[in-house]
Amino acid sequence: MAARACGGAWRRGWQRGRGVPGPALSPLPRGQRAVACNARVGAVPAGKSGLAPWVPVVGLEIHAQISSNSKLFSGSQVQFAAPPNSLVSFFDASLPGTLPVLNRRCVEAAVMTGLALKCSINKKSLFDRKHYFYADLPAGYQITQQRVPIAVNGSLSYSLCIDSKMSQMVTKTVRIKQIQLEQDSGKSLHDDTRSQTLVDLNRAGVGLMEVVMEPDMCCGEEAAAAVRELQLILQTLGSSQAVMAEGQLRVDANVSVHHPGEPYGVRTEVKNINSIRFLAKAVDYEIQRQIEELENGGTILNETRAFDSKLGFMPEPNLPPLILYDAKSLPANMNHQQVINIDWIHERLPDLPSVKREKLVEQYGILPEHSFALLNEDGLAEFYENVVKQTQMKPKRVIGWVLNNLLSYLKQHSLTVKESPVSSFLLADLLNLLEKKEISSTAAKQVLAELWKGEGKTPLEIVKEQKLQLLQDQKELEQICQAVIDRQENEVMVIKAGNLKVLNKLIGLVQRETQGRSNPVLVKQLLEKKLEVATREKPHK
Repeated sequence: MAARACGGAWRRGWQRGRGVPGPALSPLPRGQRAVACNARVGAVPAGKSGLAPWVPVVGLEIHAQISSNSKLFSGSQVQFAAPPNSLVSFFDASLPGTLPVLNRRCVEAAVMTGLALKCSINKKSLFDRKHYFYADLPAGYQITQQRVPIAVNGSLSYSLCIDSKMSQMVTKTVRIKQIQLEQDSGKSLHDDTRSQTLVDLNRAGVGLMEVVMEPDMCCGEEAAAAVRELQLILQTLGSSQAVMAEGQLRVDANVSVHHPGEPYGVRTEVKNINSIRFLAKAVDYEIQRQIEELENGGTILNETRAFDSKLGFMPEPNLPPLILYDAKSLPANMNHQQVINIDWIHERLPDLPSVKREKLVEQYGILPEHSFALLNEDGLAEFYENVVKQTQMKPKRVIGWVLNNLLSYLKQHSLTVKESPVSSFLLADLLNLLEKKEISSTAAKQVLAELWKGEGKTPLEIVKEQKLQLLQDQKELEQICQAVIDRQENEVMVIKAGNLKVLNKLIGLVQRETQGRSNPVLVKQLLEKKLEVATREKPHK
């Protein structure tokens, strides 16, 4: 059960008291972690005690709901927000005599995820029972994989910015201890008004993957970046929809602090975090809370329900070992449809987010931070590529319109890319008008605002209706430029004195006079030419 019963694998590497790491874990050397953290946040400065800086240690347990039509061990349908207790089989309700039947799709999803995270896939993994009582766990135990999980010893690389302008990024790596299959619990609904608790078993038995990350991170920002990258990978694979708002991705954060050279501190656990933004805040808050507590002479309590593996786990008697094969070990007379072939799954892995980013940068010449922005919004990279294919504008210019203009509209109206009233075709059509110099960039923004209304008009129709075409009469434009110069004597004097930045004000005034219908490049050329004439003629007056 993800939220309450998982995490034994992570916890067993910690001892109580000052929290000396046991043999199950081997965190990065303290010096390496301190150097890594200094790239962005650094070690937390010394406080009231005047001792050496504090070094935070962060590890994560992430529970991802497997994207499957049915549950892990029963045929019950999986559906978000279904009426309470409408998707519950006899096995889900733990009626006597019912037996689990393993869902092939869930196993394939776990193997796929393990391969994407560079894990070793165990050809033989085991299921265990973890016994504990909770009202929404009818069986009194959870079926999980504690002793021999399906995948072990992987890694996840993630990137984060080291400046506020998102222009510099560093790549870091967190080790994956293991990935295990397990079943979710039901849901308890607490009614304070009536002083009662209602139980919904729709979620009971839904297949989960628990991804256990080693304590290689040092701040909320790193934890958030790692979870976001994992979320993108899961969504790319299709192994989980990973929608945090629907509980499909839940995070437990294990946090401790210590002074360099001292034993690791007692860790606490912040559970059931269902937002990446809240994860960053929760981890940083807990780090600061522990530091303040220790600086004031207090102690940190191990505030999670640690579970003794020797007492709480036993082999699952109703499930045989899970046997997987690769091309070498697959028996010749075996029906391929009745087994899971690791190599077959590996060959069909899609491009992961890191590969997609590299291709976007290489193919279109955009900046790395632009590739991150494209992939962070579901469907935005495909939208961008479709625009590039349909427009004559260079990809480097298209990226600005997609990220600065279209994405701003989407965020302002809380819409996804799929819900955008402006299609890739319409945006490409608009950018073609701009590229052909039929409209100015100012007019293009006006047209985009009209397209956003979703009235079914094309960019060209809007341009004609609102008379936004660029002025083709150069003599008329010259007259407007001259009129602006004549009215702005002070600005002209400043420009003549060498401050050419003021020229932008004159360009803006011409744009206002023409209602955005003038080409800024041409306007600049005309103004510069006329100002040179004015400079020569002024002394003769």
